[in-house]
Amino acid sequence: MSDKIKIIIDTDPGIDDAAAISIALTRPELDVQLITTVAGNVAVDKTTINALKLTRFFNSDVPVAAGANSPLIKPFEDAARIHGESGMPGYDFPEGYGEAINKTAVEAMYDVLMASAEPITLVPLGAYTNIALLLREHPDAVAKIDRIVAMGGALKGGNMTSGAEFNVFTDPHAAEMVYKSGVPVVMIGLDITLKALLSTESIETIKGLNESGKMLHALITHYGDGGAEGVPMHDVNTIFYLLHPEAIQTKDLWVDVVTEGPANGTTIADVRGAYHDGKTNVAVSYDIDTAAFNKFMIDSIAAMPR
Repeated sequence: MSDKIKIIIDTDPGIDDAAAISIALTRPELDVQLITTVAGNVAVDKTTINALKLTRFFNSDVPVAAGANSPLIKPFEDAARIHGESGMPGYDFPEGYGEAINKTAVEAMYDVLMASAEPITLVPLGAYTNIALLLREHPDAVAKIDRIVAMGGALKGGNMTSGAEFNVFTDPHAAEMVYKSGVPVVMIGLDITLKALLSTESIETIKGLNESGKMLHALITHYGDGGAEGVPMHDVNTIFYLLHPEAIQTKDLWVDVVTEGPANGTTIADVRGAYHDGKTNVAVSYDIDTAAFNKFMIDSIAAMPR
C-alpha cells in the first residue's frame, strides 16, 4: 500500500480551486489520480480548460475528464461575478494545454476507483453533481471510496444567500445525495473557510516565491471575494485538512439540505441531536488554525517545482 493519499479532485476552477489544484499536484504526500470538472464557478467547458491549463503549467500527466454541464434538477447559475468570465483571470497561461480524455467524469472516476487496489478519497471543490451521478449510476463504487472531503455548506450563514453556501446552493439535490450516501463525508464549509483568510501579507509573500507564486498571486488579486483583512481560499482548506487534520476541528452531526424554496441550498445540522436518534452522516468542520493555514499555503507554494 502506498504511503501517499490517493485522491480524485472534482472541481470548477475558479480561483481558489486553482490554488487547491496547484498544491495538490505538487505536494509529495498526495497522489492525484484524476481531475474531473463540473459546471459551477463558470460553465463546464471553461472549468475544463482551466483544469487543463493547470496540469500543463505543472507538467502533470494527471488526466482531466469533463463532467456535468448543469445541476441535477435546478437551473445552472454561475459565479463569474466573483471568478471572472474565464474563471481564472489575471495570468497569461500559454496555449497548447491539451485536451480532456475521451470519457465523462463519471466514467473516468468509476474506472479509476475500480482499478485501484486501495480506496481513494474524493475531493469535490465545486457542485457535487458528478459525485452524485457516480453514486447513483455505480453503487458498487462506494466500496472503493475511502471518504469524501468536500468543500461546501455552512453551519451559520451562507455566501450565496443568507443561508446557503455556493457549492451546495448550485446543486442542492446532489449535496443531499452525497450526504446521505453512507460514504464518510467531511464538510469543509464556510465556518472555517471564512475564518482562515489568506492575509494580505501572505498574498504579497507568495508573489515573490517563484513562477507558481506569481501565477497564483495574479489569480488571487483578481478574486472578487474577501476584503482588507484577507482573502478566503475556500477550496484549499480541503487539501489542508487532508495533510493537517489536527489543525481543523470537526464534529459528527446529521446534516440535511434544503432543496426548494427561499432557503434552497441551506445545510441544516442537527446540532442538538434532536431529530435523528443520535445518528450522524457528516463530520462538520467548525474551527481552524488560521496561522497554520497561512504557513501551509506559503510553504506549499515555495516548494513548487517552478
